[in-house]
Amino acid sequence: MSRKRYKPEQIIGMLREAEVELSRGQKVGQVCRTLGIAEQTYYRWRREYGGLKVSQAKRMNELERENTRLKWAFQNLRAKSTLLLTVVPFIIRWINIWDCRTEWRRS
Repeated sequence: MSRKRYKPEQIIGMLREAEVELSRGQKVGQVCRTLGIAEQTYYRWRREYGGLKVSQAKRMNELERENTRLKWAFQNLRAKSTLLLTVVPFIIRWINIWDCRTEWRRS
């Protein structure tokens, strides 16, 4: 069975529908069946999107995307700095050896 992905706007709409049905006295299981989702999904959505408005959910997704991009950029810079920290001492040592050889030849 393939998994359907819902957009945050759809999730918030479904949570509002569920709240209305629950206030009418239906049980969570019945509401979830009418919405076509599992109870576990309902509780997870309620925890994640419970009091959010659609605009807030969109902003949250934008921030999550930006956070992912910044984490990738940080890891990339960290890898480059690690590379430089390992290579630069060898280069400096090589330059010092080369300078000593040229001074020896001059004298």
